[in-house]
Amino acid sequence: MLANRLIACFDVKDGRVTKAQQFQDNIDVGDPAELADRLYRDDIDEIVTYDIMASAQKRQIDLDMVRRIAHRTFVPLTVGGGIRSLEDMHLVLRAGAEKISIDSMAVRKPEIITQGSKEFGRQCIVLSMQVKRVEKTAAIPSGYEIAIDGARTFTGMDAVEWARRGQDLGAGEIVVNSIDRDGTGEGYDLEITGLITEAVSLPVIASGGAGRISHVSDAFSIGATGAIVSSMLYSPRVEHNLTVEEMKEQLGEQGERVRPVHSA
Repeated sequence: MLANRLIACFDVKDGRVTKAQQFQDNIDVGDPAELADRLYRDDIDEIVTYDIMASAQKRQIDLDMVRRIAHRTFVPLTVGGGIRSLEDMHLVLRAGAEKISIDSMAVRKPEIITQGSKEFGRQCIVLSMQVKRVEKTAAIPSGYEIAIDGARTFTGMDAVEWARRGQDLGAGEIVVNSIDRDGTGEGYDLEITGLITEAVSLPVIASGGAGRISHVSDAFSIGATGAIVSSMLYSPRVEHNLTVEEMKEQLGEQGERVRPVHSA
């Protein structure tokens, strides 16, 4: 069986990695290429980076940032933010990315998922979704609504239905990020993550809320094949950050299938 993945996610603003809590109160962390290099050497499995202001500022993603990260790491790199067309996807892949993450633009222009999937293969297209718990209604039967534009715009779309549709459109992977849990350290929202793992046959990545190794195990136990563990790795709000090696050692002791570190 395939090993589950530990993934670092960088939210980049003005050329710097920042760490937010529930999409607010960003704290500076550091240079993205330098942080990527450190985590790569620490045996992180994958890196995701979002140029979080590109879409709002209606500009192209920072390709120099992508090149600098790709130059210093040799793990799969997923890149998102400001990707509006196939040409943007081509540019990002040429800059060194292996996968493309689309979020707000996927909602506004769903055909971009299919276009990217046909052009580069399903494995290159990641559907990232920001979800928030709301009252269950006929329109949102799961009780989780999709938000876009950095969680500033709510769409009225049901998260589980959007995941199914994303799969049908050609996405190869889905990231489920809980707005309520983001940066809190209280654990992933297992309810919506579990609902989506049951609804689709794609790899699902849990995101938003990991604060302890047990939270990662919880996500894997309900079918997530990857977990974003950024706060545990480098958040200034966390009193004691863990290394990737420490995470993998503890997960292995709990019987989880994770990729070994090079020194092991």
